This record gives sequence, C-alpha cells and structure tokens, in this order.
Amino acid sequence: MATPDATSSSLLSTFPGEPDLNPFAGVDFAELETSLRRPRTLINVLLTWVVAGMTLLALIPLFSVLWMLLWRGGKRLSLALFTQLPPVPMEQGGGFGNAIEGTTIIVALAVLISVPLGVLTALFLAQTPPENRLANVVRFSAKVLTGFPSILAGVFAYGAVVLATGGYSAIAGAVAVSILMLPTIMLTAEDAIRMVPAKMKEAAIGMGATTTQATTMVLLPTAFPGILTGIMLAVARAAGETAPLIFTALFSSYWPYYHHHLRLMRPTASLAVLIYNFSGMPFRNQVEMAWAAALVMVLMVLITNLIGQSLSRRQVQS
Repeated sequence: MATPDATSSSLLSTFPGEPDLNPFAGVDFAELETSLRRPRTLINVLLTWVVAGMTLLALIPLFSVLWMLLWRGGKRLSLALFTQLPPVPMEQGGGFGNAIEGTTIIVALAVLISVPLGVLTALFLAQTPPENRLANVVRFSAKVLTGFPSILAGVFAYGAVVLATGGYSAIAGAVAVSILMLPTIMLTAEDAIRMVPAKMKEAAIGMGATTTQATTMVLLPTAFPGILTGIMLAVARAAGETAPLIFTALFSSYWPYYHHHLRLMRPTASLAVLIYNFSGMPFRNQVEMAWAAALVMVLMVLITNLIGQSLSRRQVQS
C-alpha cells in the first residue's frame, strides 16, 4: 500500500517543475494517531466513560420502577380487570374498567378544552411582533403555569366548577387538567409555528390566498408534527395527575354512563385516584390492583405517545 510520502513523491515526479500540490506535505501522521499517553486523549476517554457511567446510573431508578411495575402489576393482569368494577374491602377479584373509561373521558374533555385555546394562543404569539406587550405577558404567564402546582389547579376548578354546579363531576376534572395542559400545548405550538419558514406563508399569500387560508392550509399543517408532540406531552402529564382529580372528579365505584348516556356531571373514577386510594389500603387484593392499574396507566401513556409519533412521521412524509 502506498504511503502519503510515496504518493507525494509520485506527484512530484509526474509533474516535474510544478509546485508541491500535495495537501499532506509537512504532516506528521504519527502525531495524529490516538494514544492514551497524551493528556488530551486520556482526559477525553476518561470523561467519556464518566458520562456513560453517570447516564447508566441515572437510568437505574427508571428501569427499577418499570421492572417493579412489570413484576408486581403484570402478575395481576387479566380480562376481568378491564371489564369489572372495583371490589369493596375484603372482597376478592374485581377490576377497574370504570377507572379506565373515566380517565379516557376526563382527558378527552381536557383535550377539547385546551387544544383549541392553546393553538389559537400560539398563533397569536407567533404572529405578533416581539415588542407587543400583551404577547409578552401571555408568554410569561404560560411559562409560569408550566411550574404551577397541580393541586392549585384542582382548588381553582373546585371553586369555579364544583361549588358553582353543586357537585363533583368529570367536567370539573377536565377543567382542572386542562389548566395544566394549556401552557405545554401553547409553548410547544408557538415554537413549532415559528419554525415554519416565513417564505412559505408569503408564497401562499403571493398566489392569492388570504391570511386565514395561508394559516390554515400552509402554516398549521407544516407545524402539525410539533404541535402534536406538545399535545402528546400534555396528555401524558394529564393522565397521571391525582391531586386535581381528588378535588374535582373525586371517585366512583360505578360506570360513568347510565342507560348508554354519559353522566358527566357525576363523580367519575380515574386510574390515578384509584391507585391513590388502593395503594394505602391494608388489603392485599386492593394493593395488587393498584400495581396493575399503575402498569396499565404507563402502557396507555406509552401507546398514546407512539400513536402521536406515528402520526407526526406520516404528516412529515406526506
């Protein structure tokens, strides 16, 4: 195999009298070899191993929790858990089918409340000049709400909905959860809309489209993957909230519908509250059911995220 020096000499011999055009001229290849004897290389390798070790150490709690859920909750999984009602104390068997339906109903109502408000507000923030005071106040308020304690959202919904309507309900729970979802949807949607090149909207307007048409047919479809990602993150947070639902939806041992009609203005069961109630009971059946409910909740959130990622990829490819 020819060495760089041999290649350089062959070039010089091929073109006599020409200047040296070899880019490797004067390069000492021995100095470019990786060697742990050099301080910079040694420090780089050591820090790489330290970062890898710290990453694995940080993953231990996550995988330990997942293992506990699979080990303790997986043993109790059965069809009866999804089709039966929660058992009373000292009763064996039972399930939490009503809690799954209640969680789905509450989260779906919260999405219907928070997504339109969040996306419309994100459009206002993205299309408004940076010096607009109202936009800055709204953006600052949204950032503050991202760290808003969930129990305060429950207290607010309790005073605004529960006391006003005279009872706990799925609607009240959805209002509390939507307050927690709104800032996440708003900020992620704003970032997604800002990432759309301005030339796309300008081209649509130049072709005769109105501002509304350019927004609905060009801007929002292009930013849809980012908006959907924010919605999925908000849904994942909403599905695991417990404190707001204790103040608003409370709990119920019955199905959330009666004669095929949803009872949205009645106390509604949810997986998070069921886990909270059953995990503190001195009965083995209820504790095992709490572990199974926790596993089901994790799987529901995981499936929701996978569906969102699939829809985002299809939208990008199309």
